[in-house]
Amino acid sequence: MERQTNWQFLDDRGHLATSDRRPEKVVTYIQAGATLWEHGIRSAGLFGSNHDGDGPDPVKAGSLPLDGIDYLGSGAALDAEALLRGEPDLVVAVTYGGGQVYGIDPEAAKHVEERVPLVVLDVGQGQSLADVRARFAALARALGAAQDTAGAIALARAVNRLRALARGAAVRRPALLALSPASADSAYLAKPPSWPDLRELTAFGLDLVSPQGGPSANWFTADWSGIAELSADVLLVDVRANAHPLDALRANASWQAAASGARIVPWNPEAPCSDGAHARFFDQVADAVEAAGG
Repeated sequence: MERQTNWQFLDDRGHLATSDRRPEKVVTYIQAGATLWEHGIRSAGLFGSNHDGDGPDPVKAGSLPLDGIDYLGSGAALDAEALLRGEPDLVVAVTYGGGQVYGIDPEAAKHVEERVPLVVLDVGQGQSLADVRARFAALARALGAAQDTAGAIALARAVNRLRALARGAAVRRPALLALSPASADSAYLAKPPSWPDLRELTAFGLDLVSPQGGPSANWFTADWSGIAELSADVLLVDVRANAHPLDALRANASWQAAASGARIVPWNPEAPCSDGAHARFFDQVADAVEAAGG
């Protein structure tokens, strides 16, 4: 007799996750958990990536309340048994393309999928923000969430605001530069084509500095003196736990020169993929662009 399937979801690898009932005990990669929380779905457990430490990154967590949610680990500490601790009935992870599960060893991911349904959504550079938001919204609805009407309204307003600012620049549009502080001496400059949120800002008509060269498709390494020469009006600064802390840079003369006169916007490259979260980020960028433009 075939097993009855009452719940199913086709993920971005083309794998069909099935269950005899709608999953309620969901373990998620922290970005996925923060996104589902925006839709009202609370994770039972979270896990991080190789860049994370022993505890959850509060920046990646977004508005997700971390109290009472089991953190299962990251990097070498994260194995199949850790992920299955607490007997979840669904695991949600992300991929940056190619179907490889981010943050989980391939063998561990295989063992997990043999035990419980595993849904993997693509958040990589080949996806638009709208596509990623739509996929997470579809998963949230499959898990029982209502449609996020308020988030959609907020996002439309924020997008219209940014587009109006880009169109209305009288002399020039302020230049934006996204970076991740690497140390007291240097930073990784983001290459906008590789980041869906930065590509979106460019599509709205904003001017983003696009560093060229270097071995990485995502980043270009520069010292603070070189960054100062770029004279960016708005700095989008990575504030995740694995970045060099912004507070530690404030007394650094090289940072002060690079940031002199610039508006600072906290940037989370792994922000929740929801209408509401993206609306909040776009509004922060709009505030900075508006102030930088006088």
